[in-house]
Amino acid sequence: MTEVDATKQQSYDDAHDVKITPFVAFKYVASICLLIFSIVIVVALIFTGNTRVSAETNPWVALIVMTLAVVWLSMIEGQQASLVGLPPVDPDLYKDSHPITYKNAALAFRGDNLDRYLMGRQFMVLLVVFVINQCGNPLDPKVDVLGLPDGVKLVFLDIGLGMIVFTCILGQLTTQVNASHCMIDFINNYFALFTLYTAMAVEFSGVMHSSYLIQNVLSMVSGKPIQSNEEPKSGFTFIFFWGRVLMSLAILGFCLAVTLSALFNGQTQMAVKYPNVPNGVSVFLFFFFMAIVGMLEGMQIAFFAVAKLPAEERGNSFFAKKTCDLLFKGNGENLPGFMIGRQLTVVFSFFLVASITGLNITPGEGENIFGVSDGAQAFLNYGFQGAVITTILASITWQLAASAFPMAFLNNPVTYILLCIALFLEWTGLSAGAWVLARLMKKATKIQYDEVYVGTPEERIANGRADKEFGDDVGHLAGGGFVGHACGSHDALDGPIKSKDAIDAAA
Repeated sequence: MTEVDATKQQSYDDAHDVKITPFVAFKYVASICLLIFSIVIVVALIFTGNTRVSAETNPWVALIVMTLAVVWLSMIEGQQASLVGLPPVDPDLYKDSHPITYKNAALAFRGDNLDRYLMGRQFMVLLVVFVINQCGNPLDPKVDVLGLPDGVKLVFLDIGLGMIVFTCILGQLTTQVNASHCMIDFINNYFALFTLYTAMAVEFSGVMHSSYLIQNVLSMVSGKPIQSNEEPKSGFTFIFFWGRVLMSLAILGFCLAVTLSALFNGQTQMAVKYPNVPNGVSVFLFFFFMAIVGMLEGMQIAFFAVAKLPAEERGNSFFAKKTCDLLFKGNGENLPGFMIGRQLTVVFSFFLVASITGLNITPGEGENIFGVSDGAQAFLNYGFQGAVITTILASITWQLAASAFPMAFLNNPVTYILLCIALFLEWTGLSAGAWVLARLMKKATKIQYDEVYVGTPEERIANGRADKEFGDDVGHLAGGGFVGHACGSHDALDGPIKSKDAIDAAA
């Protein structure tokens, strides 16, 4: 590396680095210690045989499956940051230097494939989190683990703080931090390409296709047309598409019927772990945490939509003003803070829904739900039907609704309350260790910031390779907090997007 290159590299590092203060350093150290303790206690729990997978197979199988699930989740989450940030960039800029990234882009950016990827990816996230839950969630919260006090077991195992911390840090935030700055390097491998093909295959299967019906309904209600890069469907393509929509509705209906029947009859893990909780309360908790997930999924879309608007166009209601004042405080530093706290809250809700929807029916004893076969009952016991319900009704639907009606979310008092909770969770530093691990991962894998390969957005403009405009988000899964982040700029999770106020002030 020449002296000029070294100077440029140092300038890139300085632009992305977080200023280390004593409080930040303390949060980093405390978070890493918390992560280590969480891993130890969850692994110890697995080797007591007190999780579903370890009880039905053996602890080593549960540990290996959980580890592989976390590794795959890290790719799923990181890849999203890359694929939603790269569309505006001319792919010829990285075609020769990163051929596999180019293959990812060629597939993902063809027609409406990015929307298909995001839908398939959303179900994959839920499915993988549910697998992690089955591997590491205690069947009996009272079983001894390392001789720890009941209060510690309650917080880390029963409530699930241990799994939440290591899933968020190892399976999500670490790779999101790197991928949001190193989009081009991150997906320049066949693991990423395999994950992309898998997400596309999940969407093609049609399991999630009822979401498209919801998309069309919201488009009609809002009066906003769905933007598409493909010709309208006709002939066999039209029939095949709507056939999968009907199939998806049937699957969703069956999943709801199974889950609600089991909840009302006390045939879920809730009845085993908390026998004193009435069945009606279990049903309420199921829909309550689904709503929390939905609000948080919708909020991220709404926040990034209104960030592009002048302050006077963000609503005049009391809660809309309170929310925007808090969210865009200063230079919008609370926006990335919300994204971190939101991640913790969503994963917590995912694990709770997974616990609630896991069935406790022994196959072969004549109690199989709806008279299904023993094999089908054994599969339903894992609760994956909850992943289908949560993906469609608690995730995709609310994201689509927020893209069509962002102001409705701003005017909601629940939005302000959840924003405060998310910011508090981020302030605690529970997941701060992700930045430490991200730096270690970057050094170990030798991935580089995007501007090393394609320059900053300003440099691309100067070289006559300006980025394309980001498309309209209405009716689309916008890719969460990464959409709108320009490849090679110095924000992303350290500041995903500048608010319109900050942009105007800098002009």
